[in-house]
Amino acid sequence: MKSTIKALGAGLILSLSSQAFSAENYVIDTKGMHAFIEFKIKHLGYSWLKGRFNDFKGDFTFDEKNPAKSSINVTIKTTSVDSNHAERDKHLRSPDFLNVSKYPTATFKSTKVVSTEKGEAKIHGDFTLNGVTKNIVIEAQEIGAGNDPWGGFRRGFEGTTEIALKDYNINFNLGPASEKVELILNIEGVRK
Repeated sequence: MKSTIKALGAGLILSLSSQAFSAENYVIDTKGMHAFIEFKIKHLGYSWLKGRFNDFKGDFTFDEKNPAKSSINVTIKTTSVDSNHAERDKHLRSPDFLNVSKYPTATFKSTKVVSTEKGEAKIHGDFTLNGVTKNIVIEAQEIGAGNDPWGGFRRGFEGTTEIALKDYNINFNLGPASEKVELILNIEGVRK
């Protein structure tokens, strides 16, 4: 009888452990540059101006069985803005836009993940830019997951969102076609 109770107890512990650890923790692979944070904004309404942030870090937790328990945290160094034009980047770093001397980082911290269908979700969270924090929603899609050639396990997502510049006290007049900017996050994480 004691051995049966021990076996049941061990089974219960194993069951609870597997439930507690069904979420996996990942670090975003910026070391190998398998992650990108990009932006695009209309230029005079005639074309797209694109750029990216070269320096950022973050991590995420992913629970395949219960995506609502997933989360992500990202910190971006705004000084790393890169639009492939030195003079424009200098202006983007100025108080007219990112004000990097006063606000050297932007952050995103998720508050809720809502699974919309298999492999897709809406990630709600607090985005802080230029000293202002607003709740945004990132439309995310899982790209894939699996073993890598170096003995690790990786998982990748793409997410997009759009923000209004004035919501973050960026009031430099770029014209009516350029009031919003789209952010594109391509994230590949290595399981810890």
